[in-house]
Amino acid sequence: MVSNIKKILLVLIPVLLIAVLVLVVSEVGKKNNKKVSVKKKELISIGFSQVGAESDWRTANSISIKKAFKESAGYDLIFEDARQLQENQIKSVREFIQQDVDYIIIAPVVEEGWETVLEEAKAAEIPVLVIDRKVDVDDSLYSTWIGSDFYNQGVKACQAMEAYIEEKSIKNPNIVHIQGTIGATAQIGRSSALEDAAEKYGWNIIVKKQGEYTQAKSKELMEGILKNNKDIDFVYCENDNEAFGVIEAIEEAGLTVGPEGDIKIVSFDATYEGLKNTLEGKILINVECNPLQGPVAEEMIEKLEKGKTIDKEVVMEEQVFVYGEDIKEIEIEDKKIVPVEMTEAVLEERNY
Repeated sequence: MVSNIKKILLVLIPVLLIAVLVLVVSEVGKKNNKKVSVKKKELISIGFSQVGAESDWRTANSISIKKAFKESAGYDLIFEDARQLQENQIKSVREFIQQDVDYIIIAPVVEEGWETVLEEAKAAEIPVLVIDRKVDVDDSLYSTWIGSDFYNQGVKACQAMEAYIEEKSIKNPNIVHIQGTIGATAQIGRSSALEDAAEKYGWNIIVKKQGEYTQAKSKELMEGILKNNKDIDFVYCENDNEAFGVIEAIEEAGLTVGPEGDIKIVSFDATYEGLKNTLEGKILINVECNPLQGPVAEEMIEKLEKGKTIDKEVVMEEQVFVYGEDIKEIEIEDKKIVPVEMTEAVLEERNY
């Protein structure tokens, strides 16, 4: 009998030890999973759909968002690049909704076509912040829009052009217009401002083409334009990358840019490279479009987290940069603005 009990114990003890070990490992695993879950829950999840990476400005904008919503600041950022396609953005937003993120941020490709997916986000009770370009929907479908007054940017550029035209006594200037992505808020505002100014001052917009905010496309367009027409006073480019492509095409055609050159360039964004070209005189007028929207978006989310009311629109502060001393002052809505003359010191201060 004792011998049989010993045999049974020899079998049971290892089994019991294995069972205890499994139980301990299981409990530790549960505790670790609980820690991971708690840690993840402490982070505020952000789903961000970016237009793409079509320009230096867009790159700076993406960096600004990534810096503002880093993990060490308490955020879990899901970054999606739409590659300039709205359908990719709508797909990403629906995925954010399925993932039950805390907030959605969109930098929309175009204004139209957002109503359905934003209604879905509202039904899921996920606040949406729109940055840069606007969306054409009822404003109850998003919490705030953070961006620039693009029409006002265009007015600043056109007023600076008119001041230069008067200073240099240029008669009936011929202007080539390189537009951005058609339907984007920036394109609508900047194009409208030029068209209004041309009608007001009697300027001739001799060519209008879609550069899509890219250097390669704008260079190709300008090459074609120069084959048929070299009697051009200004090229109005809707961002710096378009201006870079236009300048390349002009110089490769044996013409010159700048105040003493054949063609004057007007641009937008005032990126580091854009201002470098302004300092060199290749760009005559460069109107700032501030891409550093990340900290502002983070500030809005902080307020929402605390149950505070936020502004429906937040407009970024921006300047006008010019080459030389010919453009001393511009006036917009009875407000006088003194453009910033480009210097090495101004360029050194630019952080994007």
